[in-house]
Amino acid sequence: MANKTLIPALKAKVGTWDYYICMMKYASVAREINFAHELGGNADLNTLIQRGISSRTQDIVAYLKRSEHRFLGALIVAAWGGAPNYSPVQMEAVEENEELLSGLDSQFGVLTFDGTQQYFALDGQHRLKAIKDAIKEQPELGSEEICVLLVSHFDTEEGRRRTRRLFTNINKNAKTTTRAENIALDEDDGFAIISRRLVDEHCFLSKEKRVLVFIRKNDDGEVKLAGESISKTHPKAFTTLSTIYNLIKEMNFGLDRSMTDGKSRPTDETVDLSYDLIAKRIDDLLENCGSIKNELEKVDNVREIRSPKDKEQNGHAFMRPVIQRAVTRVISDIMRGEALSWESIMNKLNQLDWKLSSPPWISVVGIDGNKVKMTTQRDFVKCLDLLLRAHIAPTTKAAIRRARQEYKRLKNEQYPVSEAELAQGMPDES
Repeated sequence: MANKTLIPALKAKVGTWDYYICMMKYASVAREINFAHELGGNADLNTLIQRGISSRTQDIVAYLKRSEHRFLGALIVAAWGGAPNYSPVQMEAVEENEELLSGLDSQFGVLTFDGTQQYFALDGQHRLKAIKDAIKEQPELGSEEICVLLVSHFDTEEGRRRTRRLFTNINKNAKTTTRAENIALDEDDGFAIISRRLVDEHCFLSKEKRVLVFIRKNDDGEVKLAGESISKTHPKAFTTLSTIYNLIKEMNFGLDRSMTDGKSRPTDETVDLSYDLIAKRIDDLLENCGSIKNELEKVDNVREIRSPKDKEQNGHAFMRPVIQRAVTRVISDIMRGEALSWESIMNKLNQLDWKLSSPPWISVVGIDGNKVKMTTQRDFVKCLDLLLRAHIAPTTKAAIRRARQEYKRLKNEQYPVSEAELAQGMPDES
């Protein structure tokens, strides 16, 4: 290295580790920090630490190049060959800031990258590779900065053991965000943005606890983000945030392609137009799927609609997330195949019986006396899709026959709607 690189740093300590917190420009990171496999001569660390470069790297590169809101978490970097070259800096205090700076001298200093040591990424190799690739394509990104946590690695048996333990602890205890958390937080995923906006602004979905976002984990009040299931006794919820997200994904036909990207935020204009279209489609579903909106607005406790006491089989089918998803899945398939118009599909939905004990919902409903048990097993859900399609927009008599045969195979009983009745919904060939 022809020139030294000086990096301001704070010295810190945790457990048995001394480490340094510093900010480095992307250009310096790309030049000074290596991957484990680039160091050579140490197959042990190479095998253990090298995590490979996957297609995820290209996603990060695109994110760095395209998103004005780009941000990367800190890299954890090991100094190969011992302690980094760190020099404490004496800060001169004047009277007005003497008390403020008291005690900081021992922690603040400068790290010197002078070519006598090498540095490799202990955590964040995908981010490191993305930084290296991104500045090759857009050199101006080299001036951006990232936080680097620097630790010492000694090339001895004890040093390798310590580094292995640190690597294991980082990765074993790291917790990625859940899918539900991404929906609640992601500002680049257009579907997540619209999901949250529906919960905040939609005239029906924004009502208190109409969309279930959190559920309690225990009696201590700890909460977690809801998945796609709802207790049949819940007094307020119609659906969940995760389900809303999936409904939007299914109904994305006709939206701008940037809405399906998920890696860079669509323009505000695109989000607004997409929101208006999705909100209108949801309004149509709420009206035509058993008039569910009107039904819910009649009661104080929605359990009366979802699961009436001692008459669960009379519960409303569109109160169940598995059925909500099936409806939008089948609608999407029909619309993309241009088999029917949106208005025609809504008319077909309006004609169905929306009691849980009615076809086609019985594909995923088990009835034992007055009790109901829903199933989300793949074969049963697929059967519901086939039969719902047969009710709304059957394509051929053979498709109707297959759907009815699948129901008989799974439920060991005849489907209560005949092939002839379903075939009446087929398009007129003339």
